[in-house]
Amino acid sequence: MIVKLAWRNIWRNKRRTFITAFSVMLAVFLSVLTRSMQFGSYDKMIQNIAGTFTGYIQIHQKGYWDEQTLNNSFAQDDSVDHVVARQTGIKAVVPRLQSYVLASGTKSSRAAFVLGIDPKAENDLSEPQKRLIKGQYLTSDNEDGVIIAQGLADQLQLSVKDTLVLLGQGYHGQSAAGKYPVKGIVNIPQPDLNQVLIYLPIQQARVLFGAYNRLTAIALVLQKADMVPQVTKNLRSELPSHYEVMDWQKMMPELVQAIQADNAGGLIMLMVLYMIVGFGILGTILMMTAERKYELGIMIAVGMHRFKLGLNILIESLFMALIGALAGILISLPVIWYFHLHPIYLTGDLARGIKTFGMEPIIPFSVDPLILIDQALIVFGMTGIIALYPVWYTFRLKVNTAIRP
Repeated sequence: MIVKLAWRNIWRNKRRTFITAFSVMLAVFLSVLTRSMQFGSYDKMIQNIAGTFTGYIQIHQKGYWDEQTLNNSFAQDDSVDHVVARQTGIKAVVPRLQSYVLASGTKSSRAAFVLGIDPKAENDLSEPQKRLIKGQYLTSDNEDGVIIAQGLADQLQLSVKDTLVLLGQGYHGQSAAGKYPVKGIVNIPQPDLNQVLIYLPIQQARVLFGAYNRLTAIALVLQKADMVPQVTKNLRSELPSHYEVMDWQKMMPELVQAIQADNAGGLIMLMVLYMIVGFGILGTILMMTAERKYELGIMIAVGMHRFKLGLNILIESLFMALIGALAGILISLPVIWYFHLHPIYLTGDLARGIKTFGMEPIIPFSVDPLILIDQALIVFGMTGIIALYPVWYTFRLKVNTAIRP
């Protein structure tokens, strides 16, 4: 009976119900929009950095990450491939053999980073073929040729068909020396990598470093970033103990800290938003309570128990909050979905600054349903707490004062 009475009461004064529900709806809409933009930016940041070079997960020889030398590489083993193949959610498996060398061009030399790759598999991670600006891409993992980054090519004064000489230290202290024709030049968005990176077919890299049938890492690309914890856990439990499985969070703690710092700032802004909207809802509840003072006094005078009356008012407020929260979700969903499909593109100096960090100058929006649900529940709960005021008011109401003309 109380629930039916509460439902009928909220429609006795449609304007009051509309104002309260609209306040809740606005709070849900603004909070969802804010968090969707934040989480969308985080997902894009992770995809641009972890998903385009290191991979979401890497498998190494134990101790390699602390001392990244060829001596800590591991022999390519079919058993590892079988374990990886059993995992669900893995989009691509990218083998790598990497080390540092001295690279020489026609007139100058400089330190460079050699990345031995399987050309086909690497296109699923760092996508060198898409970044090609001159020449041709590698066709096999044993081809005699290299792809070099544009910044390094400019410093060494090299172009397509020129010869690049590499000199360094190989596996177990061997001398590593070789010369290769430049097949192509790529533009790497990360400025530091663009100055040092050399793509070398992995079989040629093994010959150069004397590291036959060896790898320094196996990078994994996942279908979704949120699958990382489960896949990492499975690999750690199934692979032998001399392998080390690292997710992008451990490989790039700086990125994690940057996201955490920005998220903390976003939460502060969200709290300010909650306070502003909360005071708006409180004002609406105060107005509603004051308008019903005479009504409440009469109902108590004719014998309605104060507890039931207070419960009735609380349910009324929760009904209005629920209507507003659902309306907020329905209005927010098409907006964030549109900006998810058509992200906001930045221009000018801001865009150029973002590109220097290797990221696309866009503001994407996330369509994670938990964002909608969480923000609706938070605003609904906040409204429920504010709605305790009319309940308290009902218990403190003096009947003779309330019904006085």
